[in-house]
Amino acid sequence: MNYWTDLFTPETYEAFSRSDRSISGFRESQRGMAARVRPGDKLMCYMVRMSRWTGILEVIDGPFIDDKPIFVPEDDPFVVRFKVQPTVWLNREHTVPMREPEVFSKLTFTRDVESGGYWLGPLRRSLQKLDQADGEFLEAILHRQQEEQKPFELDRDQYDRALKRRIPRVEGSVVVSVPDDSHEDELAIQQPSTDRESIRIQADLCRIGEAMGLKIWLPMADRSRVTECWTPQAGVLLERLPLNYDETTLDTITRIDVLWLKGRAITRAFEIEHTTAIYSGLLRMADLCALLPNINVSLHIVAPETRRDKVFQEITRPVFSLLEHSPLSERCTYLSYDSVHELTKLQYLAHTTDSVLDEFVEYADSM
Repeated sequence: MNYWTDLFTPETYEAFSRSDRSISGFRESQRGMAARVRPGDKLMCYMVRMSRWTGILEVIDGPFIDDKPIFVPEDDPFVVRFKVQPTVWLNREHTVPMREPEVFSKLTFTRDVESGGYWLGPLRRSLQKLDQADGEFLEAILHRQQEEQKPFELDRDQYDRALKRRIPRVEGSVVVSVPDDSHEDELAIQQPSTDRESIRIQADLCRIGEAMGLKIWLPMADRSRVTECWTPQAGVLLERLPLNYDETTLDTITRIDVLWLKGRAITRAFEIEHTTAIYSGLLRMADLCALLPNINVSLHIVAPETRRDKVFQEITRPVFSLLEHSPLSERCTYLSYDSVHELTKLQYLAHTTDSVLDEFVEYADSM
C-alpha cells in the first residue's frame, strides 16, 4: 500500500465536502501518474493556499475516464478519476496546519528546512508518491485529529481571499484574481546571480528538448550566454523559424525564451521569469494566443519555487482570464526550477516524448 498526494484548492475542498465524497479526480495530463495508483492506496489530502491537511481517501477503484461534471461548475477538467472512500475528512476549522510543530518537525521534506526556507517538496502537485514513513505518520495524525477534533484557528479573512472569484461567461465561468501590486518581485530579482541561474535553466530546457529529438529556438540576444552552458549538436539550434506567419506574429514568437519544435511545428514554448516581472512573460504568451488563437502549443511559465504563488496570482488577472477564446490559465502552466532539474535527471530522455512534462506542470486552478 502506497501514499499519494491529492491537492485541493479551497474551492475544490468546499465542493468535495458538499458532495458524497465518493470520487476524486485529476487532469487528463496526469493519466500516466494515476496509472501507478492501486486499490487500497491512500490519497493524502492537502489544501493549497492554506497549507493544511484535510483528510485521507482510500482508493476503491480506478483510474477511469469520465468527463461528466461532478461538483466543479460547467466543464470539469478533472476527468481521470478514482472511486474513493474517505477514512478521514475534516471540517475546515479542524484541518491540520502544515506549520503545526508536531507535523513540520517530523516530515522528511520539512524537518531540516531552515526558517523561511522552501519546503513544498512532494506538495507541488497531486499524485506524488510520499515517503512511506511520512504517509504513515500523517495517517496517524489525521486519524487522531478526527477523533479529538482539536480546533486550529483559521483566519477567515485569509480563507475568503484564498477562495478565488469566478466570473460567468457564455462558455462557462472562469477563475479571476486581483493580485496585490507589491514590488517584492522587482526587488527580489535584481541580484546578478539570479540572472545567471535563469540562463542555466534556459540551457537545461534546451538540453532536455534536444535529448528528446526536438529542434530548439532561442532569441538571438540570448544565444551567446545560453551556449556557454549548453553546446548544441549540429542542426539542433535553429537559425530561423520554419513558420509562415506575418511579421508581427513572427516578431512575437521569436522573442519567447525557449521554443521546442518538431518538424515545422512548435510543440512547447517557455518563458523564464527570474529576472523580469511575472506579467511580462504572461503578456507575451497572451499576445501569442491573441495572434494565433487556434495554435496548438503548450505554454509554460518557468520560475523559482519562491515565485510560484505570484505566477498563479498573475495568470488569473482579469486581463488574462477574459481572453476572447479561453482563459490563459487553461493554456499556460507553471513549471518550477526544481521540476526542470528533475527532468534533466530522468533516465532515457531520448526514448521519451515531450508529453512527460505534463507530469511536472501545475495549473493555476489547481493551486
